[in-house]
Amino acid sequence: MAGPNLVLGSSGDCEIRVDQMAGPDLVLSISGDRLCQGPWDQVQAGDVPKPSIWADPGPIITKGSPVTIWCQGSLQAGAYGLYKERGSEPWKTRIPQNSSNKAGFLIGAMTPSHAGLYQCAYYSTGDILSERSDPLLLVLTGVYDAPSLSAQPGPVVASGGKVSLSCSSNLTSGPFHLLKEGGAVPPRHMEAEPRIHAGRWQAIFPLGPVSPSHRGTYRCYGSLSSYPNVWSQPSAPLHIEVTDYTVENLIRMGVAGLVLVVLGVLLFQARNDTRRIHDAARMETQRQQCTVQSGGALEPI
Repeated sequence: MAGPNLVLGSSGDCEIRVDQMAGPDLVLSISGDRLCQGPWDQVQAGDVPKPSIWADPGPIITKGSPVTIWCQGSLQAGAYGLYKERGSEPWKTRIPQNSSNKAGFLIGAMTPSHAGLYQCAYYSTGDILSERSDPLLLVLTGVYDAPSLSAQPGPVVASGGKVSLSCSSNLTSGPFHLLKEGGAVPPRHMEAEPRIHAGRWQAIFPLGPVSPSHRGTYRCYGSLSSYPNVWSQPSAPLHIEVTDYTVENLIRMGVAGLVLVVLGVLLFQARNDTRRIHDAARMETQRQQCTVQSGGALEPI
């Protein structure tokens, strides 16, 4: 038995409906005597907010792990569409639940076929289709063995200096990807093409002139040219430390100045103590001389 339908739009003799009993997945049906263009293929003028899109727990997902792509638009949205690789038709569609202004698209287990670019849009009341969201790149990791990551000339760099991070693998020959950890969303990402070095594929990521913002932990990934969004396991973490010699020199100068002040105070006190001892001895000698001259006897102390 057919459930209640939600009319998304109509034009002339054709009408696009949604079977609301089909659950969160929309079942679009077209009724009419002639072929008409569905609402997902046209953008009509209207003042509706552009939707936003994000991935939870993040856009870089380990193989086999779940991820939910969220699309947030308007409370007036009747349906949301998720597009993959800039396709003209939605890859999946959803009806927002409980009068929400967003809809979630769950991927239960991430596979290579799920990696790629995603956008979303929503159909609002008044036959208005929003513009598409900004693209979201979903990346799969853990498919190939991990590459190795090293720093030349070393992981400790002076502020203003330069360092090169080398990512190498004997398996992946496509682009290598360098990510810096630390909470940036999306993570800071650099990409470099590899070359053969000592029988291994190697990509160089130059950093510099470095500043304190470059301090942190880095990992790199390998991929294949034919599947640039399917990455290897992450390399071992590499921590880059940036030293600020200007600050360190100021600290050293401050400590040295403090030491000099303390030494000066001690020398001043020692000089005064020595002067007082000499003055006391001179006064005692003068007293004894006066006593002898007056014929008096010295009393024992």
